[in-house]
Amino acid sequence: MQETEVATFGAGCFWGVEAAFREIPGVLEVTSGYSGGSVPNPSYEQVCTDRTGHAEVVEVRFDPAKVGYERLLDAFWEMHDPTQTNRQGPDVGRQYRSAIFYHTPQQKAAAEASKARLAVSGRYKKPIATAIEAAAPFYPAEAYHQRYFEKHGAH
Repeated sequence: MQETEVATFGAGCFWGVEAAFREIPGVLEVTSGYSGGSVPNPSYEQVCTDRTGHAEVVEVRFDPAKVGYERLLDAFWEMHDPTQTNRQGPDVGRQYRSAIFYHTPQQKAAAEASKARLAVSGRYKKPIATAIEAAAPFYPAEAYHQRYFEKHGAH
């Protein structure tokens, strides 16, 4: 049986984030969902009220023999603006926050080191707003959100 690991990232609306992670060799599965809030099994409609505390996230299942967590972090930084607080582009609210939910102490250390490198890289004029938090319960989004771009010809 194949060894797999899980990583969870919030980078705004999950549709594009899911599609981008799917393109990385070694990524086995990507699921859009919600994490970091206080309501069990939230619906999309509940999360959109910005009252549950959840972020739109993707859960990335990957083969660490084929792709390292650091590569996933690099991709995460590339696919959104980590200096925006509680928004990405036109999407506004805590559900669109930039967040890394770590599953192991090694992921926490790697995420913190990666964020620190980005902060001093000079790439952004504003500070990095990305939260690094312990993984919270993950709730898969409704079926119509999964592989959204593939279903709708947007990617």
